[in-house]
Amino acid sequence: MTTRTVRLPLPVDLRPTMAPLRVGASDPTVRLTADEMLRASHTPEGPVTLHVRVTGDVAAIEAWGVGADWALQHAPDLVGATDDLTGFDAGLHPVVARCARRAPGVRMIRSGLVTDVLVQTILGQKVTGLEAKRSWAWMVRRLGRPAPGPGDMLVPPTAERLAAAAYWELHEAGVERTRAVTIIEACRRIDRLQEAATMGPAESRARLTAVGGIGDWTAAIIARVAFGDADAVETGDYHLPNTIGWNLAGEERADDHRMLELLAPFAPHRGRTLRLIEVAGQPAPRHAPRMPPSQVM
Repeated sequence: MTTRTVRLPLPVDLRPTMAPLRVGASDPTVRLTADEMLRASHTPEGPVTLHVRVTGDVAAIEAWGVGADWALQHAPDLVGATDDLTGFDAGLHPVVARCARRAPGVRMIRSGLVTDVLVQTILGQKVTGLEAKRSWAWMVRRLGRPAPGPGDMLVPPTAERLAAAAYWELHEAGVERTRAVTIIEACRRIDRLQEAATMGPAESRARLTAVGGIGDWTAAIIARVAFGDADAVETGDYHLPNTIGWNLAGEERADDHRMLELLAPFAPHRGRTLRLIEVAGQPAPRHAPRMPPSQVM
């Protein structure tokens, strides 16, 4: 075990800050409470299990495994200690100001690795959240490995393992051929996708979406979580336009164009604004049935 202490210049509310890294409460790779996180993942140097405990303005971090040094080196980015609020003005809208007061510790993170969010985000394409969570848990338990350190955690399957998979291997996880092929092809190009972390937003998006099956929705989530892009907004989402329309304009229904129009004043922090509303805003009224589980297998 190796350790590091990270000073937090801004308050960090660990649960909502780290929530984008967890795929539901049953995620075998992440355990998350109000002030602690245990997470198993891969680094360029190998697997690691990371324990984070936030107390006041300090994050105490412990790491196990051959990826420990890499994980500790990048820990400030992961826990939101390097989050930069320059140019963000919550006071541009009273609802955003209220959300910022209610959730002052929601930070933008930067994991630094496409693999941290690539597969689980593709699994979430055009299916319910419940289906995506079940598929992720199955894949980790079936294709992942025991993680180093405490907690009987599991590390996800590596990009190399998924790149070598046949699409029918993922069928048992409830993943139809389209998403399975997208996962496999993306993992085969993981080095090219990882290069997007060093690019500007437009170049990064172009690199990510060059892979068939990765569109703006998937690319925006990767940019926000892996690259720390506080301006990334996922268009094509089933619920987000209505949530933004309701909170910022009192409109029960909105489309992507209207969502981007309402978020425009908050650039270059549109993604941060969206995240604050998700955590501390109000859900839009529901008058239509929920998205049904996919019947395509």
